[in-house]
Amino acid sequence: MSREPRGPGMARAETAGTTQRWSSRVFGGSEPDAALKGHARLLAQPAYRRLLQAEPIFRRSIPVLIAVFLVVVGVARTSNLLDRRDETEANARDMIGMLAETLDATLSSSAPEAAGSVDYATRIRTALREALPPSATSDGRVILLTDQTGTIRASAPEDVSLNGMTLSDVFGHGQPLVVFGERAGVLPVGIGSDAEAFAAVHHLPGDRGSIAVYQPSSQIFLDWRRDVSMNVSLFIGTSCILIVMVYAFFAQTTRASEADRIYAATQARVDTALRRGRCGLWDWDLARGRLFWSPSMYVILGMEPNSDLMGFNELQAMIHEDDTNLYDLASELLETGQNAVDLEFRIRHAEGHWVWLRARAEIVRDRDGAPHLIGIGVDVTEQKRLAEQTATADLRLRDAIETISEAFVLWDSDNRLVMCNSKYQQLHQLSEHLTRTGTAYEAVMATARQPVVQSQGKMGEFGDGERSYEAQLEDGRWLQINERRTKDGGFVSVGTDITELKQHEEKLLDSERRLMATVADLRQSRHQMQLQTQQLVELAEKYAEEKARAEAANRAKSEFLASMSHELRTPLNAIIGFSEIMRSGMFGNLGSAKYDEYCRDIHDSGTYLLNVISDILDMSKIEAGRVNLTLESVALDDVIGESARIMKPQADDRQISLVTDFATAMPMVADRRALKQVALNLLSNALKFTPLGGRVTVTTAEDGEFVILSVADTGIGIPEQALKQLGQPFMQVENQLTRKYPGSGLGLAIARSLVALHGGTMTITSTEGVGTTVSVRIPRIAAPTAGDGTAAVAEHTTALASSGMARAVAVANARGPSRAVH
Repeated sequence: MSREPRGPGMARAETAGTTQRWSSRVFGGSEPDAALKGHARLLAQPAYRRLLQAEPIFRRSIPVLIAVFLVVVGVARTSNLLDRRDETEANARDMIGMLAETLDATLSSSAPEAAGSVDYATRIRTALREALPPSATSDGRVILLTDQTGTIRASAPEDVSLNGMTLSDVFGHGQPLVVFGERAGVLPVGIGSDAEAFAAVHHLPGDRGSIAVYQPSSQIFLDWRRDVSMNVSLFIGTSCILIVMVYAFFAQTTRASEADRIYAATQARVDTALRRGRCGLWDWDLARGRLFWSPSMYVILGMEPNSDLMGFNELQAMIHEDDTNLYDLASELLETGQNAVDLEFRIRHAEGHWVWLRARAEIVRDRDGAPHLIGIGVDVTEQKRLAEQTATADLRLRDAIETISEAFVLWDSDNRLVMCNSKYQQLHQLSEHLTRTGTAYEAVMATARQPVVQSQGKMGEFGDGERSYEAQLEDGRWLQINERRTKDGGFVSVGTDITELKQHEEKLLDSERRLMATVADLRQSRHQMQLQTQQLVELAEKYAEEKARAEAANRAKSEFLASMSHELRTPLNAIIGFSEIMRSGMFGNLGSAKYDEYCRDIHDSGTYLLNVISDILDMSKIEAGRVNLTLESVALDDVIGESARIMKPQADDRQISLVTDFATAMPMVADRRALKQVALNLLSNALKFTPLGGRVTVTTAEDGEFVILSVADTGIGIPEQALKQLGQPFMQVENQLTRKYPGSGLGLAIARSLVALHGGTMTITSTEGVGTTVSVRIPRIAAPTAGDGTAAVAEHTTALASSGMARAVAVANARGPSRAVH
């Protein structure tokens, strides 16, 4: 592991966790004080630290300074060139004006006046040549000499194409120079279509004409343009050089940043590897007493990783006082010149427990000669724990081998003894020194006693496989000896006492003989059972036939009862009707009070008999499966309240308190008339068996998807042995000779059947002398079933309900216990 300084990249390694953008690389992205952390603080010099602090300023200032420099240079050179242009233009104007004045002065006396002579053209050209000062036509200046009409007669340098043209043709029409002459001064004019020039015109005295001097702008500013080109080239070159230098600077900083990133990524991978390997790097500056830990060391100790340096005393306080003294260790290393150290010690975890570390380090001196103890610390807590567990497991294994009842011995791949228990030692009568670990197999077998008197199974030398055999000892015991090869090439031998197994084997042989005899007996028994099975099949067939006959007889009975009940109801209706007419005196008085009493008895008896017949008819319909429910939305409290009001007069006649407590506001889906008949039957029974001054309580309640109707009385109660019989047709608690209360015994049976048709249940609880409670539990949405178990169709039928209403009206009219419904 290198400990040399790594430049700016090393100092900024811990801040380059991710790839930075160009702007952050140019202008920096961290505080200067945070750029030098952790391990780098042990290696960096003060000048390097100052450079790190100034580096962000350099990054920001260099581009700005170069840009300002280029702008200042550009502005200065531009201003200078513009001044030089103005100066060049002014010089050109002065030269043109001076040349025009000079020629004007010279030609005013030498130029010919008359234009009609034959040699005028020659004389005027000669005069122009003689009047021209030296360098008059240099730098592109052109001199024109015209006659009094303005026609060009001579030019310098001589240009034949200009002869015959006028100044207006050269400078343009309406030009002030042509009109005003020297008074116009030097003015810019257009030469040709696109050329520009500066010109001056002077009118010569007399008829000598005019002298014109002009110089094209391209010639005037030729040298200035060359200077401009040279300055621009120098400026561009200088700018390019500076830009290249700036680019080189930022390329270098970018490369340094990339090196930082690569170093940070590499350091992160190294830290990850160290963290997963439960180890960390140490760099202890012995001279200054400062210590650097890699982040993985903090993770091992459950501390928050940081890049700060650790002091000597801070580390010593974390180490167990019985293990290592760092001051003594440092003194010993420096005094003895020892180059390396390898030690184990305990250090306190952040949660308070101790962590075992193994530190391996070596003395390395930096370039200043300061000693550093550099190395790695490995968490060996798990190894320590495993070593302790291994020692404990080895001890337990030896104890377990010692406590087993078998003789046990283990040999290694070189046929040397690894371990054996006391049973093996006693079996072969071995001394203590022969049972020590490492004793050769031949030495043990040479002195061991062989107690085998006979053996069974395969015998032979050890090979690649295994062997197992049985041996009988002198005292009559049997041993099963199993020898197996181990994965390392050794073998293990276990001698198990199988004396009981041998005895059990003999018993099994005897049991086998007995079993064979039993099998023969079972075969005979199976033949007899087959005969009995055939008889049972015949009996089952006969039972099915008798059951079918009984069911047919039951249906015939029900049909007969229904038919007879119908036949009896017709004359009874006539008897009841005529008795009511006689009692009302519709056709006159009967003449005697006895006749009224007889008519009342006839009416009451007929009504009672009609009710009994109606109950029989209802029960027969239910048993025959011909009762269908008309399902509709029903408010149970309203139905029960109506039934209570019907029975209220009878309760008042007998001074019985009829109390209601309703708590089912939600409607239910059921047969309204069937529910009403159930309520009337239960109330009638409760009133019938409740003495004067008693109490009958009617309550309703909700239980999830069910509603509960309870009728409780304070009557005579029902014996416990009779509770199971109640609810069956024609079943009464008292027999015909001892009963005190009239009734057919069908009320509870009809009520139970109607509740069952709704998919509900009816339960009866009673205590003799205290009272009886009948509870009906019906689904909120009825699931009607027919009497035969099939689904009943909810069709409109009024027979059952009408009979119930008839009984209710009769009960209301009877007003007495002897005239009860049942």
